[in-house]
Amino acid sequence: MSAIERDAGWRPCVPTRHQLAEGARWFAGGLLYVDLLRGALYRCRGTADAAPEHLLDLGVPLGAVAPVRDAGWKWVLAAGDGIALWPSRGRGPEWLARPEQRTDLAMRMNDGACDAAGRFWAGSMEVGAAAGAGSLYRTDPDGSVNRVLDGLTVPNGPAFSADGTLMYLADSARGTITRHTVDPATGGLGLGLGEPFVRLAPHEGRPDGMTVDDDGKLWVALWGSGRIRCYDREGCVRRTVAVPTAHASSVAFGGGLMFVTTARHKLSRPGPLAGAVLARASSVSAPAARGFGRTSLGQGRSLT
Repeated sequence: MSAIERDAGWRPCVPTRHQLAEGARWFAGGLLYVDLLRGALYRCRGTADAAPEHLLDLGVPLGAVAPVRDAGWKWVLAAGDGIALWPSRGRGPEWLARPEQRTDLAMRMNDGACDAAGRFWAGSMEVGAAAGAGSLYRTDPDGSVNRVLDGLTVPNGPAFSADGTLMYLADSARGTITRHTVDPATGGLGLGLGEPFVRLAPHEGRPDGMTVDDDGKLWVALWGSGRIRCYDREGCVRRTVAVPTAHASSVAFGGGLMFVTTARHKLSRPGPLAGAVLARASSVSAPAARGFGRTSLGQGRSLT
């Protein structure tokens, strides 16, 4: 177990304190993130304590976004009860599928990210975190939405290796991270329900947003413990970084900085940095947010 880095030099990037900031992704020279419960998308540069750029308000919970490679579309969204595209111009989302539009349970989408082949993967959960009610969906570049795993409770991530052959998936409620093999050409998953990678004790926090750095190490935000952990490919802890508020929700790298989103949600006494988007200098680098759409690795037609 690594020593905890306590004096990390954190500072808030923006003056806003969000209820539930999530989904940090470095893209086009800035940090994208969502205020999940508000259904809003923001971008900040990480260079000054200036108001974030407000990119969209969806009106339903917004778990995660990824940029779209194809002309005419700006973002793919894990939002509300399904997956949608947000246009570069025009009004409102275009829903690709709403698989969690149910009458028996109140469901919503949660975290999501694109793999190297341009597929968008996102999880769903019951709003009260009913055990096993959630699923993992894969949206292919042709716009088809496929359920690939079920029986999840609070899925977070996923995060992918650079070559797209490995996927890490957290179930926050269960304190677990599993690792899955992925066929880069088809998006098919191997290893059934995945192989165990990390299991966290309750006092360690719950695994939330994750990213894989340029050295293949997995960085995990630990909700409830105010820490960020770095694991090597064998699942051994290599670094632990303290964050000055309890609910760390996602982690990203870009522009020589390490970013962490945090939340005020479910804190009875939120401190001054609860809900802040935090940054500190870092020598760690990681790929920028991957885009949704056809690549040389993916198959199928692009959206038009």
